[in-house]
Formats: sequence, C-alpha cells, structure tokens
Amino acid sequence: MVNKQEQDSGPRPANQGVRDVILEPNKINGSTPFDFNGKNMTPYGGLLPVITMLEKLGFQSLVEQTVTSKRIPRSMDLYRFVLGIVLGLYIGFPRLNQLRFIARDPILTGILKVTKLPVQSTFWRFVNALHRNVARQILTVTGIMRQRVWEAANVKLEVVTIDTDTTVHTLYGQQMGGRKSYNPKNKGKKSYQPMLTFIAETREYVWGELRNGDRPTGKQIGDHLRSVRAALPPGVKQIYGRSDSGFYCREAVEGYEEIHARFVICARKTARLVEELRQAKWKPSPKTDSDAQCEFLYQPDGWSKPYRFVALRKQNPREEMDTEEAEQYQLFETSQYKYRVFVTDFVEPIDFVVWFYGQRGGSENLIKEANNDAGLAAHPSGRFDVNGNHFQLAMLAYNLNCWLMLFNREPQTDATQLQHTTLATSRLRFLFVAAKIWRHAGRTGVSYGDHYEEKGVFERLMDRLRRIVPRGTGFGPVMVPALR
Repeated sequence: MVNKQEQDSGPRPANQGVRDVILEPNKINGSTPFDFNGKNMTPYGGLLPVITMLEKLGFQSLVEQTVTSKRIPRSMDLYRFVLGIVLGLYIGFPRLNQLRFIARDPILTGILKVTKLPVQSTFWRFVNALHRNVARQILTVTGIMRQRVWEAANVKLEVVTIDTDTTVHTLYGQQMGGRKSYNPKNKGKKSYQPMLTFIAETREYVWGELRNGDRPTGKQIGDHLRSVRAALPPGVKQIYGRSDSGFYCREAVEGYEEIHARFVICARKTARLVEELRQAKWKPSPKTDSDAQCEFLYQPDGWSKPYRFVALRKQNPREEMDTEEAEQYQLFETSQYKYRVFVTDFVEPIDFVVWFYGQRGGSENLIKEANNDAGLAAHPSGRFDVNGNHFQLAMLAYNLNCWLMLFNREPQTDATQLQHTTLATSRLRFLFVAAKIWRHAGRTGVSYGDHYEEKGVFERLMDRLRRIVPRGTGFGPVMVPALR
C-alpha cells in the first residue's frame, strides 16, 4: 500500500503564552538520604583556566628546559611533579601530606594525566632530590612566564614601582638556618627572615630568597636589587623603589642608583641624624598629618656623598609611645618629638615624598597574603635547601593568581586603577566551582552548574586565554587597550 500523504507538514501554531515555571527549593534536612555514587565530580572546576593559561604560554616546555633534578621517581615526570605541587599550593594545601585529600580528584588527575597522585613518600623523595640551585631555576621560570603574560595580556608598563621588604617566619622545629634575631611577635624564638620584592602596579612577586634569621647585610641588599632589575620585563624603562628602615644602608642607596631607580628609604635613628634634626629649620606641615617638616643634605658615615633627607615630627605626648605603633610606622622618638625621616633622590615636595612612601603599605598586605594563603610560611623540611625550593614554588603559585587577574581585568589603560583580588577571594569566586567531568565519543569536557553567578566573567576569561597564540618570538596580545 502506497502512502500518498503529503510529506511537508503545515506550519505549527505559535504559542499563545509562556507557562510560568515555578521552581521549588530543594528540601534538605537531617533525614535527607545520601550516597557516594557520583562519578567524575570535582570541587575545583576553576583549575581549567589555570591549566589553559599555562598550556598556552608554554609552561611545560619551559619547566622541562630549565629545572633539573638528579632523581625522578617513575610514577610521574619532573614537570608533573612540579605542576602537582604548585597546583596543590594554589588550591590551598601547603603541606605535601595534604595532597592525599585530592589524590583522586578527576580534574587534577586529568591535568597531570594520572589515575591517582603518588603517595606522600614519593613526593618527598622528589623534593629531597632537588638541589639548591632549583630555587634560582624556578625564579628564572617565573621571570620568563611574567614576560609572556605581559605580552599576551597586553601589559605595557614602562614605569613600575618596586617594594622591597622582609618578613619573619617563626620556626617551631629544628630547621637549618634558624636564628634568634628580630622577631617582635615571638621574642626569643628562632626564625627565618626572607626578603621579597613586589611590583606595586600588578602585585606580582619579582624576586626573593629564603634567608636565615639574621638581618640582611648591605651586600645582600645590593645583590637583591640588581637581581630585581634583571628579572623585570625588558619594556620597563623607569623604576621607583621603596623600602623600610631595615634597608637603610649605603649599599641599598648605591644599589638603587646602579639600577637607575629613584628611591625613598626610611631612615634609622642614629646620634648624628638626631643632631641634624635638632639643628634643621622646621616649618609647619599643613599637607601631612604631622606638626612640622624639614629637609636637609646629610652624609652618613661611610656614604660616598650627601643625600637629601626629609623629615616630619610630632610633639611627643606625655604617655609613652606604643611600641607596636613605632614598628608599624617607622617612628623613632626623642624626649620631645616623634620623627619620621626618609632619604631620597626625589626632587618633589616633602608631602609628595611622604605620600609616595605611604603607598608602600600594600606590600605588607601582599606578604601577608603569600604567608597565609600561598603557604609561604609552611616550611616543610629541616633542610634549608628544601625549604628554599618550596619558598619559590609557593611564590610561583601566588603569581598564578596575579597573572590570571591580568587576563581577567576590565578594559582599562591606567595601571594605578587596577584592582587586586587576593588569592583567598579568587579561590572562592573562580576556583571552588563544582563541575562534572564527562567523556563522550572520545572527547572530554567539563560541565558547570547553571546557577554559577560568575559564569559571564568565567566565559570571558576562558575566551581570552584560548586566543593566546605565539607571534614571532613572543605572544600576540589578546586584550585591548594596553595596560600602561
């Protein structure tokens, strides 16, 4: 029997109205059943932008060509061990034994191309086999990655401000290099005093090293500043530097001059400097929070030439000055006044010099972020060289957040208006995202919830990262306008 009915169906009538879908909340209570039958689910869906950025910028080949090790366990190669530790720090696990909590996470194991992370002892054998030069090699990797990020994210900063500071890590074990030195919160306990430098505009970590608990010497400060200059991208033309009284020495001033950086350094109290302050011509200071201000040329003992010193003073109240306040604001006092004194090569007015130095407080927040969120203060070993390598891996994890924020920024040209999102906040917004890993027809994908509030920002970030392509010897910019 032949069906002679016409094959083309007629037009369907249009819907006369849209039915309202009333969503009811999920009723969750103490008797709600649960099970462990979910497959390929992860709470760290935000690792996808991280590995996309690293893959597009050639992180794997860079690590394999730069970092060396005399012993590689058979379970994973060197790159995957380094990447596994860095991603563990980025997620929030500063201890190697804590990696067991994410040993079977599907997105992490998928990134590392293993079915399960190795056990803790395997990670320890890898870390203990790294020689002391690996810290310098990781710094090299960080510097090259910074240059690639700046090219791809269209960051064209020609003027940067570098903030150099030290921090105190109290030690509670028998770590090598611990010293009983400056430790105001835990007096008498051994500590490390690492030295770090950040770029104020992008909040990136530039250079640093784990140090024993002794105060840094002038030679170490000068060497540090020269290393900072070498680590900056080649497009940087002008540098401004700020540091506290711990760096007040001839070598620091000469180091800034050698790298052609204009500087402001907080001065320490000496008998000769106090005498200069008493003889100076003081004027009212209406544009600062102090009573009076002055400036003079002064050549401390051992310095090659006189430098400009600017100072503020306040009347000393009858009650004694709080010690913590003195350390916080770099004050020193006499029987009559409290002083703030700076040595600088600035020619600008005193109130501008004081304001410029006051912006340095952001670096202390960055150090606190690295200590608390990136695992910088979690020294895992009794060996100093192992702790030094872990130090640089933690700061590499810290920089991952800074680089992602450069790609995730709003279109803007003024670097001074660039907002900083801390690592703790970035984890809550972009990392701790529930996702399901699926595989179909030989393809693997990641599905996120339709209720994710940051889906628009997330899609914009992924689009920018996936458009990164090599161009010549560098990478083509994926964002406009340029950040200057």
